[in-house]
Amino acid sequence: MSEQINNKALLAAPLLEAKNLSHNFDYELFKNISLTLEKKESIAIIGTSGSGKSTLLNILSSLLKPTTGNVVFESKDLYSLKQNQLLKIRRDDFGIIFQAHYLFRGFSAIENLNIATLLSHTNLDLKLLKELNIDHVINQGVGELSGGQQQRLSIARILMKKPKIIFADEPTGNLDKDTANVVMNTLFRYIKENDAGLILVTHEEDLAFKCDKVYKLVDLKLVELKC
Repeated sequence: MSEQINNKALLAAPLLEAKNLSHNFDYELFKNISLTLEKKESIAIIGTSGSGKSTLLNILSSLLKPTTGNVVFESKDLYSLKQNQLLKIRRDDFGIIFQAHYLFRGFSAIENLNIATLLSHTNLDLKLLKELNIDHVINQGVGELSGGQQQRLSIARILMKKPKIIFADEPTGNLDKDTANVVMNTLFRYIKENDAGLILVTHEEDLAFKCDKVYKLVDLKLVELKC
């Protein structure tokens, strides 16, 4: 009975919840920020350079402990977990798309994907590669790919591990408008089909407003622009 109650509570809880987050470096970056992410939901965070968008994303994705506040994933307080528990969530449940691609430079595109699927015990998704228009370059070396192709390869690698939440820092920064739309549609399709969530930071307001919710980080606060 108690197990059934716990399962129901887990289903009712948000996928991710940030509570009263504040962070300082040599100065106060933001304070008392709260937000929730539900399954199948996308959130965009915009703001000027230096406003703290990437820092907030790092906190939400388990990479940086906040000065104060909590981040709760599936009813677990991330920064109260042991390091091995946190690493397991980061490996199995979170997919982080960085501005830098972090691909293995000495390997081909297909080898980069095979390493990812091997570690996550998933299969190569040829349909996804075709959707991102990189299926024809998978046998080329990473160094032979354009910046946009490398970006799409890194996104494909993340999606193939089947994360529950995708955290994306400027995911379309190296892409033309048409290709950026393809990538965003791929991300939106993924979260709908897999009961996952998406949080991205971007300078591009047109892209941001494609998401379900939009926030702007300004004057130390997170202001809701679309809900």
